[in-house]
Amino acid sequence: MPTFALPFPAIDPVLVQVGPLAVRWYALAYIAGLVIGWLLARRMVARPALWGGTSPMQPQDLDDALFWATLGVILGGRTGYVLFYNPVYFAAHPADIIAVWKGGMSFHGGLAGTLIALVLFARSRNIPVMSLLDVSGVVAPIGLFFGRIANFINGELWGRPADVPWAIVFPNGGDLPRHPSQLYEAALEGLVLFLVMLLVVRLGGLKRPGVATGIFGIGYGLSRIVGEFFREPDVQLGYLAFGTTMGMWLSVPLVLAGAGLLLYALKRSPLP
Repeated sequence: MPTFALPFPAIDPVLVQVGPLAVRWYALAYIAGLVIGWLLARRMVARPALWGGTSPMQPQDLDDALFWATLGVILGGRTGYVLFYNPVYFAAHPADIIAVWKGGMSFHGGLAGTLIALVLFARSRNIPVMSLLDVSGVVAPIGLFFGRIANFINGELWGRPADVPWAIVFPNGGDLPRHPSQLYEAALEGLVLFLVMLLVVRLGGLKRPGVATGIFGIGYGLSRIVGEFFREPDVQLGYLAFGTTMGMWLSVPLVLAGAGLLLYALKRSPLP
């Protein structure tokens, strides 16, 4: 182990508190990701050239889609955490299932919840489902970036013990210096994947429904698998077979589904 480690920055998880009301960085991260993603999505929809000449939806459609996506993220994220990461605890303490302010959200669950919500919304508005999912796939890394930064500020989901010069001793992670895996994931799942998605748009990916969604699935899945090699698994689960983690196993189907969707989309003719 190194003789030197970086101290954890003393950032209060509560940004502002007035009486019993507290604004936390974690909640602000969710809000920032959704709002910035919504604004960018409106700009893409307002540019018909990105879609081959005719946009499949109107910017105002995304105003209502934001509400549906928010519900999907929260309900799906919490449900995924309860089912995949701590089912034994919540079976014994069912009242804590709704206590989302105590933490505990699953990205894979949030993704599934958002997918269901957006599919239902698209069908209710007669919007091409795959085109709406493509827009969502382009902007999703924004929320991932802010979410991982919030994980770091909260001092949660820390990395495995490390001897790198930038290792950090987390307040609740014991005395061992650890990888700041939250920042690794913010870079991979957030910044790098966002740049990839912007490149997909620039190269005309939105003209082939399903291309952007497929690439997002592959990109996030691979990024998460790489990040899991540096991230300490949840204590109630630990390591699974062959040293794998739950995050890895949940990401494999996402990569496979994304690859299948991408191949299917590339075989279809682009939008006229």
